[in-house]
Amino acid sequence: MTNEPDRISFDDLVSAIEAKLTAAGASSAVAKVLATNCATCERDGTLSHGVFRVAGYLDSLTRGWADGAAEANIDIVGPSYIRIDGRNGFAQPALAEAQPQIDQALSDTGVAVIALRNTHHFSALWPDLESFARDGRVAMGMIASGKLAVVPEGATRPVFSTNPFGFATPVADADPIVFDFSTSSMSHGDLQLLRAEGKEVPVGTGVDATGADTTDPNAILDGGGIRPIGGHKGALLSFMIETLAAGLTGGAFTFEIDAEAPEGAHTFRTGQLFIVIDPERGGNDAYLARVRGFVDMLRDAGMDRQPGDRRYANRAEAAERGIPITDTIRSLFD
Repeated sequence: MTNEPDRISFDDLVSAIEAKLTAAGASSAVAKVLATNCATCERDGTLSHGVFRVAGYLDSLTRGWADGAAEANIDIVGPSYIRIDGRNGFAQPALAEAQPQIDQALSDTGVAVIALRNTHHFSALWPDLESFARDGRVAMGMIASGKLAVVPEGATRPVFSTNPFGFATPVADADPIVFDFSTSSMSHGDLQLLRAEGKEVPVGTGVDATGADTTDPNAILDGGGIRPIGGHKGALLSFMIETLAAGLTGGAFTFEIDAEAPEGAHTFRTGQLFIVIDPERGGNDAYLARVRGFVDMLRDAGMDRQPGDRRYANRAEAAERGIPITDTIRSLFD
């Protein structure tokens, strides 16, 4: 703990989550990766993907739906193409296992295409992508993320998941620009948090079981569905993500995941696609400085808040004072 009674250090939070995960059957290596991921999201203020998610991991482990000791099978199918079978484990540890092969592909060709399948992903995408950007690489990722939740215009039932997409780029003499967003009007996690807080959502967020617009998160989550962002444009982004993250990787499409998952499952066995590029290959060693100039122009034009700014501010405060202790964090010590 920190000196402040309502704060906890990052390392102590990682240790507390790690202990819960190993007690539920995760290997020490898997527990370390997942605990670091959850604590990172909590530290940076992404509470919908922080300690809030630990209960879902524990549920999948204790009921045997996910294998917390799985070791990924890594197959190099081309100079830049890495296919990973997570063997019903979790995505982040599988990606970590393949890091040497990813680094080799980037060294050899400047590009790594990483196709994960048979893995459970239950977090934000930005922590996976930021690490690549910290190493000077441009990265993007996408997931066929899980339970059917999104009802595009014209559909009579949910046909997509929230299908997150993320992007990260290094910036000269600055923190990377990193973002991810669901292709739905609101992420499933944020909707659950609002329901728990008894709050309403804006009109256009989702529909109830009859297909009518509603501001009630309960009606959206229980029999209704979330709308895609931007109408048909968001629906087409979801289509692209499903075909790449599920079809190309060999992972399950969302409608297949929904059919196989046990009742009440929190994590879902699906696919993720990552594309990582070394921008200095091909003589483009000015890339980082050019991006910095572009970002400076955006700020000068009034876009003074860029993706990641709030996370970095929260991170700096947590480094100095610790992470604010919520009731969810307190439950780790019960």
